Parts: sequence; C-alpha cells; structure tokens
Amino acid sequence: MSLYSKRGVSAQKEEVHAAVKDLDQGLFPKSFCKIYPDVLGNDENYVNIMHADGAGTKTILAYLYWKQTGDSAVWKGIAQDAIVMNLDDLLCAGVYDNIIFSSTIDRNKNSIPGEVLQELIHGTQEFFDLMKTFGIHIHFLGGETADVGDLVRTIAVNGTMTARWPKNKIISNEKICTGNVIVGLASYGRARYETEYNSGIGSNGLTSARHDMLDKFYANNFKETYDNSLPAEVVYIGNNKIGDVKELLSPTRTYSPVLKQLLEKNFDNIYGLIHCSGGGQTKCLKYVPDNVCIIKDNLFTPPEIFKKIQQSANSDNAEMYQVFNMGCRMEIYTDKKFAQTIINVASSFNIDAQIIGRVEASEEKKLIINAQGEEIIYK
Repeated sequence: MSLYSKRGVSAQKEEVHAAVKDLDQGLFPKSFCKIYPDVLGNDENYVNIMHADGAGTKTILAYLYWKQTGDSAVWKGIAQDAIVMNLDDLLCAGVYDNIIFSSTIDRNKNSIPGEVLQELIHGTQEFFDLMKTFGIHIHFLGGETADVGDLVRTIAVNGTMTARWPKNKIISNEKICTGNVIVGLASYGRARYETEYNSGIGSNGLTSARHDMLDKFYANNFKETYDNSLPAEVVYIGNNKIGDVKELLSPTRTYSPVLKQLLEKNFDNIYGLIHCSGGGQTKCLKYVPDNVCIIKDNLFTPPEIFKKIQQSANSDNAEMYQVFNMGCRMEIYTDKKFAQTIINVASSFNIDAQIIGRVEASEEKKLIINAQGEEIIYK
C-alpha cells in the first residue's frame, strides 16, 4: 500500500466513483462536468451545468504558514484554489463566461478568526475582478460560512459554480479520436496575469506532499492539522519547515484567459479538454473513448517542486504521475495542424505549451507515459 493510501486518501477516488456509478450521467457522459437539460430556462438549445470543488488539504498548509508567520494574506491564494478547481473544470466543458459562484466555508472558530474569513472573501472578489478584465464574468452570490468546530479542526474552503450555456458550444470529449495530438499547457512559470512565479503544484496531492516534506515539528505542535489516528510513520516525515517549501502554496493557475480566446474563435478545432487535477496525468482515462491508447511521450520536464516531493517521499514515477500534474495541468485534444495556434495563444499569456502526446487506436483503453527514461502503462 502506498503512503498516499495509508494517509486515508485516494488519487483515483474509487469508492466515490462506485457510490455514484448508478446516477444519471447527464447529456454528455464523457464531458468533464455533468450537463443537464436547461431546467432553469426551459430552452432546448441550452444546458445547465453545476460543479462543486474546493482547495482540499492545501488549507492546512496555509494554516501552518499563517500560524508561523502571522501573514494572513496567504489565505487569498486558498480562495483562488477553491475557485479555479471549479472554473477550470467548467472550462473543460466549454464554459468561460456568465458564471455564478457560491462559496462554502466550514471553520473551527477557535482556530480560525474573522481576519481569515475576510482574506478569503476579499481574495475571492479580487480574483473575479481580475478575470473580468479578460472578459470572464463570474458573479459572486455569497454562500454559506458555518462554524462547525465539532466537524472541522481548522477550515475547509469550497465552492459551487453554475452556468447556462448553448448546447452546441459544449466540449463533450466525444470527438477525441485516433490521430489527435495533445497540446499541454504548463502549470508552472509566471503567466501574464499572475503576480509571482507559480511552482505548478495546483491543489491535488497536497496530503502526500505536506506529510512527506514537513518535519515532525508539525505533528508535535499542530495536532489539529492531521488525522490523529494515523500511524506516526506517515505523519510529517520530512525535513522542512513550512517557510522552506512555500512553493507548495502557489495558487492554482487558471487557464481561463487562454481557453476563452480559443473557445470563442476556434471552437470547432478543439475536440477535448482535460483538467489534470485529481489523478494527475491519468485523469484522461476517465474521459477519452474506450477504443484508444493515449501516449504521452513529450511531457514537460517536471518543475522543481515535484522533484523535491519525489525525493522526500521516495515515490516511484508511476505514483508521482498518478497523483500530481507534474508540470502540465491542462490538455487540449486537437488536429496537428491546429496545435501551433494553441501554442501561440498560450505563449501570448506567457504560458509554456507544446505537443505532449497523441491518440492511437487500441483494443483496450490505456495510457502510456514515457518520461524520465521510463515507460509507465496505466489501464
């Protein structure tokens, strides 16, 4: 059993998927978000989309950093994490404008004071104001902030996004087919709309990264930040203090300015969109057709943060690519002749992009990753 599993988390969420497998999969089962008929407007030419997600255990890293430094501004990044984990999933369904957002914050009042809530709420609005400058309108309709100290030891930051969208402008992933190439958008660097360098970490795999990189000081002094029933050998087993690995707190990058431009002008050239979030580079296996083999043999060199995590955890490449985005968090499936247009648009926002792989025919659905001198096969 991997350390990731021993800590009570799962990259593939097998039990969650088993629990919901009998539910209605919506109008486009392979789409990145569940899509329903337009029950809000009763227009057969539109659909309704609702998506819920959050910052996950990244909030604990912010909590530790804030407790040690007193810098409450770190919580603005957590607000962005919760938004982007929703927004970029909607982008993968083709939605990039006129979105409604509702925030859900559960806190332990004894650990999280009002100043943290203010940073989260103000950070949310600041992100929406920034997106508005790129023509992406997200309307903040409030939400729920609950004091639930019996349930939450620190804080959970989540949200829900809803949109009505033209049915003929949905990316359903049904067009992904043999012969497509995959253009990857880097998760690291400094995009034109970012204020500082982004490590590329995103909001997935932070339970593993946190425990593998931070030392036992945090187990002894911040017992509210982990499941106290876990065996000691999997809790905070690294050699770092939180200030040494602040790159774990880089806010999750949104690709909405890039994808808005592509979807508005070149919708017909985009056959599929995959957000490499939970499941890392294996996420595509949930959404591509059953008769293809996805080959990724030109991925980005993993940025430094993932090298540090791998060294601390002594994880093999198979686990790393299944848990983390490894430097590539958005995949665009298209024709080879259109790939350069995508790369050029991404470059105009100072985001690295390249063809990372292709789609080939196969009797069974599988993923082959060739990286760091190793071939890894996932089915």
